[in-house]
Amino acid sequence: MQTSFDAVIVGGGPAGSTAAILLAQAGWRVALIEKQRFPRRKVCGECIAASNLPLLAALGVGAAFAGISGPELRQVALMRGDCSVVADLPPAADSSYRWGRSLGRETLDSLLLEQAHRSGVQVMQPWSARSVVGGPGDWRCDIRAADSKELMTLRAPVAVDAHGSWEAMPSERAHLSCSGSDLLAFKANFLGSALKPGLLPVLSFDGGYGGMVLADQGVLTVACCVRRDQVMALRRVAPGLTAGEAVEAMLQQQCTGVHVALQNASRVGPWLAAGPLAPGIRLRPDDQAFRIGNAAAEAHPIIGEGMSMAFQSAWLLCAHLLGVGDRRKNTVDATWQRAVGQRYAADWHRQFARRLHLASAFAHLAMRPGFASPLLALVRAWPGLLPLGAKWGGKTCFIATTRSSP
Repeated sequence: MQTSFDAVIVGGGPAGSTAAILLAQAGWRVALIEKQRFPRRKVCGECIAASNLPLLAALGVGAAFAGISGPELRQVALMRGDCSVVADLPPAADSSYRWGRSLGRETLDSLLLEQAHRSGVQVMQPWSARSVVGGPGDWRCDIRAADSKELMTLRAPVAVDAHGSWEAMPSERAHLSCSGSDLLAFKANFLGSALKPGLLPVLSFDGGYGGMVLADQGVLTVACCVRRDQVMALRRVAPGLTAGEAVEAMLQQQCTGVHVALQNASRVGPWLAAGPLAPGIRLRPDDQAFRIGNAAAEAHPIIGEGMSMAFQSAWLLCAHLLGVGDRRKNTVDATWQRAVGQRYAADWHRQFARRLHLASAFAHLAMRPGFASPLLALVRAWPGLLPLGAKWGGKTCFIATTRSSP
């Protein structure tokens, strides 16, 4: 089996698979390491904004995505208590890809990873990265097979960190202390819901926020983030329920829109839970390995920024790595890599930092009673604030329209 590559990518989610496909399409020898078996359910976003659809087409999965994803998302709603404010979403700038859609992560991740394999990427799955040592121009990645426990060492001049939420590279793993203000993430799927197709509700409630969306095969996804102390309080009131079931009961009680959507629905499988969230920017100009997706930054998932950041940060990094012509001859040059990293980090901040700050501000407004009520009153008086927020969040214009293709 080949052990020498131009790039080793740790993490086979949307960010890692996107980067692997783009580099392989440019002729790079790429190894992609993913420790989980697919398909897998995951507590992560499923909404794919219209701004990402041109990239899916460039990756070679656009037609497949269009054929299996959920209905076009044409409206957004803010729901809190008995109130629901609905507004039309703005169409994307690209006339060929006007509206976002949703696809379950168990399907999306497999679709992208299979395309990576078809593109010539050496997919190592299920293998886990045990250590990543070295530096720009000369990386060594020690990996282990989940089944056979076989050990292998991969070498490459370029290393890309594409781990997802609640993960870390081996050199960064550390114990996280618990706090009542920690945000825990929950997600469940339902069949037979009454949610209007094409509507994307954002949920606001005391101590958390969430959303609902109809994805592929008529499956409704309900996802939310709830403070740890709120979850503990809910479980004390209903000790016979799991944490996810207690959250579901709270959502139905506190949000009429959720109750109406789920009143005749049946849950498919158990509630998934993960966390705590660690929102913030981790990308630095002096990073040794390149970071994309949630390895670069984690956003509050209230406006679905995570998926856009996964796809688009991978594209942005590849645009810098590839530039004009074949840059593989430069990858062993540590000075060249550091210069690329600095340019990528600066470009990343220009594209994404404002979106993360917007998501953070909206999340804190939505889950704090003192702010949520004035926010709802403002949105009721000015429903156009919702589609304006979608524009501010980069949901209508892909970053490739302002840059040359990788």
